[in-house]
Amino acid sequence: MLLYILIAVAAIVVIFVIVVASQSETMRIERSIIIDAPASVPFELVSNMRAWQQWSPFEALDPQMEHTYSGPASGVGSATAWKGNKKAGEGAMIVTDAREYELVLIKLDFFKPFRATNTAEFIFKRQGDQTLVTWAMLGKKNFMFKAVHMLMNMDKMLGNDFNRGLAKLKVVSEAGPQA
Repeated sequence: MLLYILIAVAAIVVIFVIVVASQSETMRIERSIIIDAPASVPFELVSNMRAWQQWSPFEALDPQMEHTYSGPASGVGSATAWKGNKKAGEGAMIVTDAREYELVLIKLDFFKPFRATNTAEFIFKRQGDQTLVTWAMLGKKNFMFKAVHMLMNMDKMLGNDFNRGLAKLKVVSEAGPQA
């Protein structure tokens, strides 16, 4: 009887490993919003790391979060590092590409609560007097992250954060220069 139980457990583990290993090695989480402002306004709020405190949904995870900034105020090289509570974690990000009013790419390095490197992508498309802003996160998934993604809906979790952030970005952008 014990032998059959061990064989069944081993079979379940092997099937789980095969299913996890067969998952996609890449992830892309993406959300969009239309903002009633020219592309220059949300572009500046995204390409300037200091401005993220006005709209980033992750700021609410730890109101006491420590930030350090380096590089230029905005655009390529604008960087920040953060250190917060268990929810906020610790990490750094730097703007690696900024095409005026069109695109901002950011390298994200997470140190705590887990190590990961991803890319954040912001695309700004003019639509008359409005701007369609798309926020995406791209990355590679190792075996552990593949398993986590099977057990937790990361698209929904992070997608909800992106929706909150984009909604705040919309409010700040539409408030104009006084914001």
